[in-house]
Amino acid sequence: MQRDSLLKSILSSVKAPGTAPVTNTDTDKELQDATEALHRVIAQVNAIVLGKEAPVKLTLAGLLARGHLLIEDMPGVGKTTLAHAVARSLGLSFQRIQFTSDLLPADILGTSVFDRDTSSFRFHAGPIFSHLILADEVNRATPKAQSALLEAMEERQVTLDGDTRALPDPFFVIATQNPSTQVGTYPLPESQLDRFLMRIQLGFPDARAERALLAGDDRREMLARISPLMNLAQLSCLQRAVRNMHVSDALLDYVQAILAHTRSHPDLKHGLSPRCVVFLLHAARAMSFLNTRTFVVPEDLQAVLGPVIGHRLQGSTASNSTESFVRKILGSVPIP
Repeated sequence: MQRDSLLKSILSSVKAPGTAPVTNTDTDKELQDATEALHRVIAQVNAIVLGKEAPVKLTLAGLLARGHLLIEDMPGVGKTTLAHAVARSLGLSFQRIQFTSDLLPADILGTSVFDRDTSSFRFHAGPIFSHLILADEVNRATPKAQSALLEAMEERQVTLDGDTRALPDPFFVIATQNPSTQVGTYPLPESQLDRFLMRIQLGFPDARAERALLAGDDRREMLARISPLMNLAQLSCLQRAVRNMHVSDALLDYVQAILAHTRSHPDLKHGLSPRCVVFLLHAARAMSFLNTRTFVVPEDLQAVLGPVIGHRLQGSTASNSTESFVRKILGSVPIP
Protein backbone atom coordinates (compact mmCIF):
# COMPACT_ATOMS: atom_id res chain seq x y z
CA MET A 1 0.00 0.00 0.00
CA GLN A 2 2.83 2.40 0.81
CA ARG A 3 4.47 1.69 -2.56
CA ASP A 4 1.17 2.28 -4.41
CA SER A 5 0.69 5.60 -2.62
CA LEU A 6 4.21 6.66 -3.58
CA LEU A 7 3.64 5.78 -7.23
CA LYS A 8 0.37 7.70 -7.26
CA SER A 9 2.13 10.74 -5.81
CA ILE A 10 4.82 10.53 -8.49
CA LEU A 11 2.29 10.16 -11.31
CA SER A 12 0.22 13.12 -10.18
CA SER A 13 3.14 15.51 -9.88
CA VAL A 14 5.60 14.40 -12.55
CA LYS A 15 6.93 16.99 -14.96
CA ALA A 16 8.87 16.48 -18.16
CA PRO A 17 12.56 17.43 -18.25
CA GLY A 18 12.99 21.09 -19.10
CA THR A 19 9.36 22.02 -18.51
CA ALA A 20 8.89 25.23 -16.58
CA PRO A 21 5.89 25.72 -14.30
CA VAL A 22 3.09 27.98 -15.36
CA THR A 23 3.78 31.55 -14.31
CA ASN A 24 1.80 34.74 -14.16
CA THR A 25 2.90 35.53 -17.72
CA ASP A 26 0.64 32.74 -18.98
CA THR A 27 -2.51 34.84 -18.93
CA ASP A 28 -5.91 33.58 -19.99
CA LYS A 29 -5.70 35.74 -23.11
CA GLU A 30 -2.37 34.24 -24.15
CA LEU A 31 -3.67 30.73 -23.64
CA GLN A 32 -6.87 31.50 -25.53
CA ASP A 33 -4.93 32.93 -28.49
CA ALA A 34 -2.59 29.94 -28.50
CA THR A 35 -5.51 27.51 -28.37
CA GLU A 36 -7.25 29.23 -31.28
CA ALA A 37 -4.00 29.08 -33.25
CA LEU A 38 -3.76 25.37 -32.48
CA HIS A 39 -7.22 24.74 -33.92
CA ARG A 40 -6.18 26.54 -37.10
CA VAL A 41 -3.05 24.39 -37.27
CA ILE A 42 -5.13 21.22 -36.97
CA ALA A 43 -7.46 22.37 -39.74
CA GLN A 44 -4.54 23.26 -42.02
CA VAL A 45 -2.76 19.94 -41.49
CA ASN A 46 -6.00 18.02 -42.09
CA ALA A 47 -6.39 19.88 -45.38
CA ILE A 48 -3.04 18.48 -46.50
CA VAL A 49 -3.19 14.98 -44.99
CA LEU A 50 -6.69 13.96 -46.00
CA GLY A 51 -8.84 11.57 -44.01
CA LYS A 52 -6.37 11.19 -41.14
CA GLU A 53 -7.92 13.30 -38.40
CA ALA A 54 -7.14 10.79 -35.63
CA PRO A 55 -3.42 10.35 -36.50
CA VAL A 56 -3.05 14.13 -36.87
CA LYS A 57 -4.57 14.60 -33.43
CA LEU A 58 -2.25 11.99 -31.93
CA THR A 59 0.75 13.65 -33.60
CA LEU A 60 -0.04 17.01 -32.05
CA ALA A 61 -0.77 15.33 -28.72
CA GLY A 62 2.73 13.90 -28.81
CA LEU A 63 4.21 17.34 -29.43
CA LEU A 64 2.15 18.98 -26.68
CA ALA A 65 3.20 16.21 -24.28
CA ARG A 66 6.86 16.86 -25.17
CA GLY A 67 7.31 13.32 -26.45
CA HIS A 68 8.40 11.75 -29.73
CA LEU A 69 6.42 9.88 -32.36
CA LEU A 70 7.06 6.69 -34.33
CA ILE A 71 4.95 6.12 -37.45
CA GLU A 72 5.06 2.55 -38.69
CA ASP A 73 3.45 1.98 -42.07
CA MET A 74 3.91 1.20 -45.72
CA PRO A 75 5.76 3.71 -47.92
CA GLY A 76 3.58 6.23 -49.70
CA VAL A 77 0.74 6.70 -47.19
CA GLY A 78 1.66 10.27 -46.17
CA LYS A 79 4.11 9.91 -43.28
CA THR A 80 6.60 12.44 -44.64
CA THR A 81 3.83 14.79 -45.73
CA LEU A 82 2.41 14.79 -42.22
CA ALA A 83 5.77 15.77 -40.70
CA HIS A 84 6.28 18.57 -43.25
CA ALA A 85 2.76 19.92 -42.71
CA VAL A 86 3.12 20.00 -38.91
CA ALA A 87 6.51 21.72 -39.03
CA ARG A 88 5.41 24.37 -41.51
CA SER A 89 2.11 25.05 -39.77
CA LEU A 90 3.84 25.55 -36.42
CA GLY A 91 6.72 27.59 -37.81
CA LEU A 92 9.33 25.13 -36.53
CA SER A 93 12.80 24.64 -37.95
CA PHE A 94 12.75 21.32 -39.77
CA GLN A 95 15.29 18.77 -40.97
CA ARG A 96 14.69 15.48 -42.73
CA ILE A 97 17.31 12.78 -42.17
CA GLN A 98 17.15 9.85 -44.58
CA PHE A 99 18.29 6.78 -42.67
CA THR A 100 20.25 4.36 -44.83
CA SER A 101 22.59 1.46 -44.18
CA ASP A 102 25.69 3.65 -44.61
CA LEU A 103 24.52 6.47 -42.32
CA LEU A 104 26.99 7.41 -39.57
CA PRO A 105 26.30 9.07 -36.19
CA ALA A 106 28.29 12.12 -37.33
CA ASP A 107 25.84 12.54 -40.22
CA ILE A 108 23.14 13.10 -37.60
CA LEU A 109 24.89 14.87 -34.73
CA GLY A 110 27.63 16.82 -36.50
CA THR A 111 31.41 16.77 -36.25
CA SER A 112 34.41 18.89 -35.33
CA VAL A 113 36.56 20.11 -38.25
CA PHE A 114 40.05 21.56 -37.90
CA ASP A 115 40.20 25.25 -38.83
CA ARG A 116 43.66 26.17 -40.08
CA ASP A 117 43.05 29.89 -39.61
CA THR A 118 42.47 29.55 -35.87
CA SER A 119 44.47 26.34 -35.37
CA SER A 120 41.54 24.84 -33.51
CA PHE A 121 38.63 22.53 -34.08
CA ARG A 122 35.28 24.07 -34.95
CA PHE A 123 32.05 22.19 -34.37
CA HIS A 124 29.72 21.89 -37.36
CA ALA A 125 26.24 21.08 -36.09
CA GLY A 126 24.37 18.22 -37.71
CA PRO A 127 20.70 18.23 -38.73
CA ILE A 128 19.68 17.08 -35.23
CA PHE A 129 19.88 20.73 -34.11
CA SER A 130 16.37 21.62 -35.28
CA HIS A 131 12.97 21.86 -33.65
CA LEU A 132 11.37 19.03 -35.62
CA ILE A 133 13.38 16.11 -36.94
CA LEU A 134 11.99 13.65 -39.46
CA ALA A 135 14.00 10.45 -39.06
CA ASP A 136 12.80 8.88 -42.28
CA GLU A 137 12.86 5.06 -42.49
CA VAL A 138 14.76 4.91 -39.22
CA ASN A 139 14.96 1.12 -39.23
CA ARG A 140 16.95 1.05 -42.48
CA ALA A 141 20.02 2.33 -40.62
CA THR A 142 22.38 0.17 -38.57
CA PRO A 143 22.02 0.04 -34.77
CA LYS A 144 25.10 2.27 -34.46
CA ALA A 145 23.41 5.06 -36.40
CA GLN A 146 20.12 4.51 -34.57
CA SER A 147 21.89 4.91 -31.24
CA ALA A 148 22.85 8.49 -32.14
CA LEU A 149 19.26 9.46 -31.35
CA LEU A 150 19.17 8.00 -27.84
CA GLU A 151 20.68 10.87 -25.86
CA ALA A 152 19.01 13.48 -28.04
CA MET A 153 15.54 12.05 -27.55
CA GLU A 154 15.89 11.36 -23.83
CA GLU A 155 18.02 14.26 -22.58
CA ARG A 156 17.39 16.79 -25.37
CA GLN A 157 21.10 17.32 -25.67
CA VAL A 158 24.09 16.01 -27.62
CA THR A 159 27.50 15.15 -26.15
CA LEU A 160 30.43 15.17 -28.57
CA ASP A 161 34.16 15.49 -27.93
CA GLY A 162 33.45 15.95 -24.23
CA ASP A 163 31.15 18.94 -24.79
CA THR A 164 27.40 18.84 -24.13
CA ARG A 165 25.24 20.97 -26.41
CA ALA A 166 21.56 21.64 -25.76
CA LEU A 167 19.07 21.02 -28.53
CA PRO A 168 16.45 23.59 -29.51
CA ASP A 169 13.27 23.84 -27.48
CA PRO A 170 10.83 22.46 -28.49
CA PHE A 171 12.52 19.34 -29.81
CA PHE A 172 10.27 16.78 -31.50
CA VAL A 173 11.32 13.66 -33.39
CA ILE A 174 8.96 12.04 -35.86
CA ALA A 175 10.47 8.76 -37.03
CA THR A 176 9.01 6.64 -39.79
CA GLN A 177 9.52 2.91 -39.86
CA ASN A 178 9.00 0.45 -42.67
CA PRO A 179 7.39 -2.90 -41.84
CA SER A 180 10.01 -5.35 -40.56
CA THR A 181 9.11 -7.78 -43.35
CA GLN A 182 10.59 -5.44 -45.97
CA VAL A 183 14.12 -5.96 -47.29
CA GLY A 184 16.96 -3.97 -45.72
CA THR A 185 15.44 -3.19 -42.33
CA TYR A 186 17.00 -3.50 -38.88
CA PRO A 187 14.61 -3.98 -35.93
CA LEU A 188 14.65 -1.16 -33.41
CA PRO A 189 15.88 -2.35 -30.01
CA GLU A 190 13.62 -1.99 -26.99
CA SER A 191 15.72 0.87 -25.60
CA GLN A 192 15.17 2.84 -28.80
CA LEU A 193 11.46 2.05 -28.97
CA ASP A 194 11.03 3.22 -25.39
CA ARG A 195 12.22 6.71 -26.37
CA PHE A 196 9.03 7.18 -28.40
CA LEU A 197 5.99 8.39 -26.54
CA MET A 198 3.65 6.87 -29.11
CA ARG A 199 3.63 4.62 -32.13
CA ILE A 200 0.88 5.12 -34.68
CA GLN A 201 -0.13 4.04 -38.15
CA LEU A 202 -1.70 6.10 -40.92
CA GLY A 203 -3.17 3.36 -43.09
CA PHE A 204 -4.81 3.82 -46.46
CA PRO A 205 -7.28 6.70 -46.92
CA ASP A 206 -10.96 5.94 -47.30
CA ALA A 207 -12.58 6.23 -50.72
CA ARG A 208 -13.78 9.79 -50.19
CA ALA A 209 -10.39 11.08 -49.00
CA GLU A 210 -8.59 9.22 -51.76
CA ARG A 211 -10.85 10.75 -54.42
CA ALA A 212 -10.20 14.24 -53.02
CA LEU A 213 -6.48 13.45 -53.06
CA LEU A 214 -6.61 12.37 -56.70
CA ALA A 215 -8.70 15.33 -57.82
CA GLY A 216 -6.95 17.97 -55.70
CA ASP A 217 -3.71 19.90 -55.95
CA ASP A 218 -0.29 18.33 -55.69
CA ARG A 219 0.63 17.86 -52.02
CA ARG A 220 4.12 19.30 -52.53
CA GLU A 221 2.71 22.50 -53.98
CA MET A 222 0.24 22.74 -51.12
CA LEU A 223 3.06 22.31 -48.59
CA ALA A 224 5.00 25.10 -50.26
CA ARG A 225 2.04 27.44 -49.79
CA ILE A 226 1.59 26.71 -46.07
CA SER A 227 2.05 29.68 -43.74
CA PRO A 228 2.97 29.38 -40.04
CA LEU A 229 -0.08 29.76 -37.82
CA MET A 230 1.65 29.64 -34.44
CA ASN A 231 4.87 30.93 -32.86
CA LEU A 232 7.22 29.27 -30.40
CA ALA A 233 5.93 31.27 -27.45
CA GLN A 234 2.38 30.06 -28.10
CA LEU A 235 3.52 26.45 -28.43
CA SER A 236 5.42 26.72 -25.14
CA CYS A 237 2.31 28.17 -23.49
CA LEU A 238 0.25 25.20 -24.68
CA GLN A 239 2.82 22.69 -23.46
CA ARG A 240 2.77 24.23 -20.00
CA ALA A 241 -1.01 24.21 -19.97
CA VAL A 242 -1.02 20.51 -20.86
CA ARG A 243 1.35 19.72 -18.00
CA ASN A 244 -1.08 21.35 -15.58
CA MET A 245 -4.19 19.44 -16.68
CA HIS A 246 -5.92 18.06 -13.59
CA VAL A 247 -5.82 14.31 -13.00
CA SER A 248 -8.14 12.93 -10.32
CA ASP A 249 -7.28 10.24 -7.81
CA ALA A 250 -9.87 7.99 -9.44
CA LEU A 251 -8.07 8.24 -12.79
CA LEU A 252 -4.74 7.50 -11.11
CA ASP A 253 -6.37 4.38 -9.65
CA TYR A 254 -7.40 3.44 -13.20
CA VAL A 255 -3.82 3.91 -14.44
CA GLN A 256 -2.42 1.78 -11.64
CA ALA A 257 -5.00 -0.92 -12.32
CA ILE A 258 -3.87 -1.04 -15.96
CA LEU A 259 -0.26 -1.21 -14.80
CA ALA A 260 -0.99 -4.09 -12.43
CA HIS A 261 -2.96 -5.95 -15.11
CA THR A 262 -0.04 -5.95 -17.56
CA ARG A 263 2.39 -7.13 -14.87
CA SER A 264 0.25 -10.09 -13.88
CA HIS A 265 -0.89 -11.17 -17.37
CA PRO A 266 0.41 -14.67 -18.14
CA ASP A 267 0.72 -14.00 -21.89
CA LEU A 268 3.06 -11.03 -21.50
CA LYS A 269 6.83 -11.33 -21.08
CA HIS A 270 6.86 -8.31 -18.80
CA GLY A 271 4.51 -5.55 -17.72
CA LEU A 272 4.65 -1.81 -18.17
CA SER A 273 7.45 0.17 -16.56
CA PRO A 274 6.86 3.20 -14.33
CA ARG A 275 8.25 5.43 -17.09
CA CYS A 276 5.67 4.06 -19.50
CA VAL A 277 2.73 4.92 -17.25
CA VAL A 278 4.18 8.40 -16.68
CA PHE A 279 4.27 8.78 -20.49
CA LEU A 280 0.69 7.50 -20.58
CA LEU A 281 -0.41 10.30 -18.28
CA HIS A 282 1.46 12.90 -20.33
CA ALA A 283 -0.30 11.73 -23.49
CA ALA A 284 -3.70 11.57 -21.77
CA ARG A 285 -3.30 15.15 -20.56
CA ALA A 286 -2.48 16.29 -24.09
CA MET A 287 -5.46 14.42 -25.54
CA SER A 288 -7.74 15.92 -22.90
CA PHE A 289 -6.50 19.39 -23.82
CA LEU A 290 -7.14 18.74 -27.52
CA ASN A 291 -10.64 17.59 -26.58
CA THR A 292 -11.16 21.03 -24.94
CA ARG A 293 -11.45 19.63 -21.43
CA THR A 294 -9.98 21.06 -18.23
CA PHE A 295 -9.36 17.66 -16.63
CA VAL A 296 -8.51 14.17 -17.84
CA VAL A 297 -11.31 11.61 -18.19
CA PRO A 298 -11.00 7.85 -18.88
CA GLU A 299 -11.88 8.37 -22.55
CA ASP A 300 -8.76 10.50 -23.01
CA LEU A 301 -6.63 7.79 -21.45
CA GLN A 302 -8.22 5.09 -23.58
CA ALA A 303 -7.64 7.11 -26.76
CA VAL A 304 -3.86 7.08 -26.23
CA LEU A 305 -3.49 3.72 -24.50
CA GLY A 306 -2.77 1.69 -27.65
CA PRO A 307 -0.31 4.18 -29.20
CA VAL A 308 1.58 4.56 -25.90
CA ILE A 309 1.86 0.96 -24.69
CA GLY A 310 1.55 -1.03 -27.94
CA HIS A 311 5.24 -0.92 -28.84
CA ARG A 312 6.28 -1.62 -25.24
CA LEU A 313 4.37 -4.87 -24.76
CA GLN A 314 5.82 -8.22 -25.77
CA GLY A 315 3.74 -11.34 -25.97
CA SER A 316 5.09 -14.61 -24.65
CA THR A 317 4.47 -16.21 -28.06
CA ALA A 318 4.73 -14.87 -31.59
CA SER A 319 1.01 -15.39 -32.17
CA ASN A 320 0.07 -12.89 -29.46
CA SER A 321 -0.40 -9.40 -30.92
CA THR A 322 -0.08 -6.25 -28.85
CA GLU A 323 -3.30 -4.93 -30.37
CA SER A 324 -5.25 -7.84 -28.89
CA PHE A 325 -3.67 -7.20 -25.48
CA VAL A 326 -4.73 -3.56 -25.57
CA ARG A 327 -8.31 -4.61 -26.35
CA LYS A 328 -8.21 -7.15 -23.51
CA ILE A 329 -6.93 -4.50 -21.08
CA LEU A 330 -9.72 -2.11 -22.03
CA GLY A 331 -12.25 -4.89 -21.57
CA SER A 332 -10.84 -6.28 -18.34
CA VAL A 333 -9.92 -3.24 -16.24
CA PRO A 334 -13.01 -1.51 -14.79
CA ILE A 335 -13.46 2.18 -15.51
CA PRO A 336 -13.70 4.27 -12.32
